[in-house]
Formats: sequence, C-alpha cells, structure tokens
Amino acid sequence: MTRRHAGRQRGFSLIELAIGLVIVATLLSALLVPLATQMDQRRTVETQRTLEAARDALVGFAIANGRLPCPAVDATNGIETFATGGSVGDGNCATTTGFLPAVVLGLDGLNGSGLLLDAFGGQVRYAVAMPIGLTGTNNVFTRNSDGIKKSAPSPATNNAMRDIGSSESLLWVCSQASSGTASCSAGATLAKGNAIAVVYSLGKNGTDTVRTRADDEEENMPVVGDNVFVSRVQSDRAGAEFDDMLVWISPATLISRMTAGGALP
Repeated sequence: MTRRHAGRQRGFSLIELAIGLVIVATLLSALLVPLATQMDQRRTVETQRTLEAARDALVGFAIANGRLPCPAVDATNGIETFATGGSVGDGNCATTTGFLPAVVLGLDGLNGSGLLLDAFGGQVRYAVAMPIGLTGTNNVFTRNSDGIKKSAPSPATNNAMRDIGSSESLLWVCSQASSGTASCSAGATLAKGNAIAVVYSLGKNGTDTVRTRADDEEENMPVVGDNVFVSRVQSDRAGAEFDDMLVWISPATLISRMTAGGALP
C-alpha cells in the first residue's frame, strides 16, 4: 500500500506541464508588451532631444559662419556637400536635402560614416530652403554687411528680413501629405512656407527598407525640389502609421538668435 501511494505522488502529468507552460508564456507575453512599449517611448524622447540639440547646433553654426551648412550625403562622411566650384566661402550646396552634416557641427553619437543617429538607429536627416532668385542648387542664406541675404550673384535687395520673408521657396510643414511640392494642400499648416531648415527622424520604421510607407511618412522621404514635410501625432494604426519626428528653424528664430549672438546688427 505504501509503494502504491508513493507512485501516485511522483510528479505532474504531461497535460499538467503543458498547461503550466501555457500559463507562464501568457504571463511573460503580457509583461513583455508593455516593456517594449516603454522602450519605444524612451527612444522617442531621446530622439526628440537629439533633434533639438541638432537644431541648436545649426543655429550656432549660422552665428559663427553667417550661413547654414549644406546637407551631407552618404559619401561625404558627415561633411557638407558643395556643388562643383562651391566652397565654405560661398555655401553653394550640391543638394537641398540629405543628412545632417554632424561632423561639421561637432556633434557626438555618430556612426562610422560620420552621420548622426537617432535612438532607433536611423540617420538624422536635414533639408534647407533654396531662396528665390538663385540659380543652380545654392540654397543657403549668407551674411554680408546688412545681415543675412540671398546668396545670389545680384540680389535685388540686401535687406535681411525682406530677403528671407519674401522667399517663395522656404519649406512647408503640414499636418498631412500634400499633392504639391510647394504648399500644404490639406490639413493644418504648421509652418506656412516659413521654415529655413528642417531636421527630422524617420522614426522606428524608418530603418525598415522593405516596408511600404504611408502617405504622410512618404512625404518626408528625401526628394530634391519637394519643399513639403509632415509633422503630426504618432500612430500605429494599419494604413495610417506615422512615427516621424521633425523640428524646424523659422526665419524669425534664426534672425533673433543671430542678433542675440552678435552675428547680426
């Protein structure tokens, strides 16, 4: 009787073990989902701080050099990309959109190619406006005795604020994608043709090269000549995903900061 009783107490059956494993797996999955969400939220906050630091560095560059830097491209290792014959003296850029020239700005957190990374591992991107009246791809505002002016060979005026404010080719920031390349066609206009530069991250899904991007996210893909960008509430709803993050510099902000820094009269 004692041996039979001991045999009945030897352990769990396979069914009991299977049920136990299912319960443990369910509990673990319930814990891991909030943890992953918390990690994404933390990376989002870190990325926002990175973008704001980059914006401050751009303003500092403008104060020191009298112009905004040119975008970098893959092959330049975080250095400005000038047009043929262009240089740091004239700021004649090869492109209006690309990557943040992080090496020139002296930022840390760079990858092996000299490009600044966001908290998701994607490269921080950068676009600058091309003022009207310019030929080629020169797209920066340079400094002369009257302040910031258009870098055209024969500018119509040297008045800093009028030159910048009257430009029809500044960047637009909209709350949703636009059918055009020079204005918001629908939704709220956050920066109505009134941004000199935009610094942005493509977010978590920006590193997924096989993913088909939603229209609003597609608007932020780098296209030379497209001056429209989208900034809106983040969403993971199927078909309307959006996790891009943007900051921008307005003419008023740049002039104010340059004046306070003694770069403008």
